[in-house]
Amino acid sequence: MAAAATRGSGAGETRSEAAAAGQHGGTSFQRKGSRAGGIGGGSRLVSIAGTRPSVRNGQLLVSTGLPALDQLLGGGLAVGTVLLIEEDRYDIYSPLLFKYFLAEGIMSGHALLVASAKEDPADILQELPAPLLDNHGKKEFDEDSCNNKTAESNLEMKIAWRYQLLPKMEAGPVSSSRFGHYYDVSKRIPQELIEASQWHGFFLPEKLSSSLPAEPCYLTHGYLKLLQFIQRIIYEDGFDGTNPQKKQKNILRIGIQNLGSPLWGDDICCTENYDNNHNLTKFLYVLRGLLRNSLSACIITMPSHLIQNKAIIARVTNLSDTVVGLDSFMGSEKETNPLYKDFHGLIHIRKIPRLNNLTGDISDVKDLAFKLKRKLFTIERLHLPPDLSDTVSRSSKQAVAESTARLGPGCGMMAGGKKHLDF
Repeated sequence: MAAAATRGSGAGETRSEAAAAGQHGGTSFQRKGSRAGGIGGGSRLVSIAGTRPSVRNGQLLVSTGLPALDQLLGGGLAVGTVLLIEEDRYDIYSPLLFKYFLAEGIMSGHALLVASAKEDPADILQELPAPLLDNHGKKEFDEDSCNNKTAESNLEMKIAWRYQLLPKMEAGPVSSSRFGHYYDVSKRIPQELIEASQWHGFFLPEKLSSSLPAEPCYLTHGYLKLLQFIQRIIYEDGFDGTNPQKKQKNILRIGIQNLGSPLWGDDICCTENYDNNHNLTKFLYVLRGLLRNSLSACIITMPSHLIQNKAIIARVTNLSDTVVGLDSFMGSEKETNPLYKDFHGLIHIRKIPRLNNLTGDISDVKDLAFKLKRKLFTIERLHLPPDLSDTVSRSSKQAVAESTARLGPGCGMMAGGKKHLDF
């Protein structure tokens, strides 16, 4: 009798569910499917904090710490890829992107691996920018941008009509649900956040031994030690994608500073010899293989302007998934040029990863400039004034024409590809 009652109650529930589904215009099968894929089925999906799938190719993405850069890269940095930052000449602005990436890892609860031959990783973490949260971040951004409000409004009246049709870059906070965070470069991240995070440091002077063994491979001792260290962290801490993880899945953020500099024992910045250039390229080849099979993402800063052999730069670009170059105005004629008074340099998106497709989206990666405000590092579109005044010298006009020719068919170039300003 009890079993019959149980079967009867189950049949009654099934009929009631079917009736309820029929009232909403569905079927009992759809009701069960929605129940499995809704709240009850959500636990089956793998969800990692600080990540989201790409709407273009389904690749898992993490934020670079700079939402404007995420937008240019197609939504963020893909897990399992390498982001190469070509340092500016005086290495002033590239460390900011490096620290943004690490600070975003701490705010997202990701594990960090910081490698450097110049600074102690513990000291680098102490210099990370402080996060701007919710309404406080919106207030800070508004205060930072109010100083240039009058100048921007006057410039908006002078800009040619075709510039106003271009999409605007996302420079400041919009909502708290946005992917990634915003940071105040004038403040440091709280010490309790650093202590609560999981991080590993690789300081090259501490890893070098007095007696260096003879190595048959084309790798310097520093590169070999770093690869072994990264491999050990990936396998021992459960970031290996080939083996099932017992604990909750997480992302490993790897940051390597000044790779290829003489501090790493590499001589590519000192000579053009073709016989000794396999150190860096082989390191990147092995590193990318480790990243492809792990839940990790890597950012590398490199002094590309010091590398004499251009063939090595081409190989490094091919071995990197994403390449971003910074061209600072400091120390050049553009620093005092009134045409560039609102910017501190140019940013070039040289390569975007082609994941699960044959081509990458490069529609919004041209005519970009950056500037460091009082609290924020922003990326904006390079808007030159439509009318060159008489105060601008002829050499400045020629410099503008050459810069727009290098930037591509965007700002100040005709559809036919002519190399003069079309205003």
